[in-house]
Amino acid sequence: MPSLTSKTNLLLSGFAAILLSAQVAHAADCVPKHKFTTIEPGTLTVAVTTYAPHSYLDDSGNMKGIDGDIAAEFAERECLKVKAVAVDPAAAIQYVLSGQADITTGDWYRTAERAKAMNLSAPLYTDQMAIYSKQGFKNVSDLEGKKVGTVQGYLWVADLKTMLGASLKLYPNSVNMQQDLFAGRIDVAVDGYSTGVVAEQKGALKDVKVAVAAADPRVKATKEAAQAAFPYSLKAKEFGEALDSDIEAMHTDGTIVKILKSYGLDGTAAETGAARLVQ
Repeated sequence: MPSLTSKTNLLLSGFAAILLSAQVAHAADCVPKHKFTTIEPGTLTVAVTTYAPHSYLDDSGNMKGIDGDIAAEFAERECLKVKAVAVDPAAAIQYVLSGQADITTGDWYRTAERAKAMNLSAPLYTDQMAIYSKQGFKNVSDLEGKKVGTVQGYLWVADLKTMLGASLKLYPNSVNMQQDLFAGRIDVAVDGYSTGVVAEQKGALKDVKVAVAAADPRVKATKEAAQAAFPYSLKAKEFGEALDSDIEAMHTDGTIVKILKSYGLDGTAAETGAARLVQ
């Protein structure tokens, strides 16, 4: 007669077998919404950059972030496993171009230059311009007459230069700009909204408030913010059609708004408007 321990082990083994059978049955029952191929059959291979809150791997190696969650939802709707590969941002695009990954995550802008070398999915969300101030400023007009800082490379830089002239100071990164803001060397800062949300969550902004900038015709980025997308191969036509269809469905059913809010954003970035390219 088996001992009590043996009986327990047998029961646990039985439960494990039942659970495994259920998982196999579920996988077999899963019907993809579209027909297409991926680099590795049955798997979505993703080149994951580290750029919170858009893209990163957690301590267990699981794909996370806004882009990561959208990609995982796409994989689930198409009955695909996810293979997440950590890559440096400088190498991520090459991973897709060389056929080592189906897509890459990391708030990749839909740009005309990038579209020459690869396909870009339907817009996921917009990268909104935000105003950082102790007063809670929301309007571009609030920047006038003040010392303003922003980070090089953003779409709004040229328009702010035209508007503010010598009152605008450019920084190589957000950290240096925030230090000057805290020290009072600038009065207001302009940066990405998502960057500010992450900093707020970490308590790094102290008493500084972050607000999405209200639309102003003088700064085009407040009216037509850059759209983020998943870059993928020019050869992957059917894959791209499936990706775009599922992204559209995620906008319609509120999935993308829900994902944005889960990372502390207000959800308005999901209002992308028609697909466009940054020239």
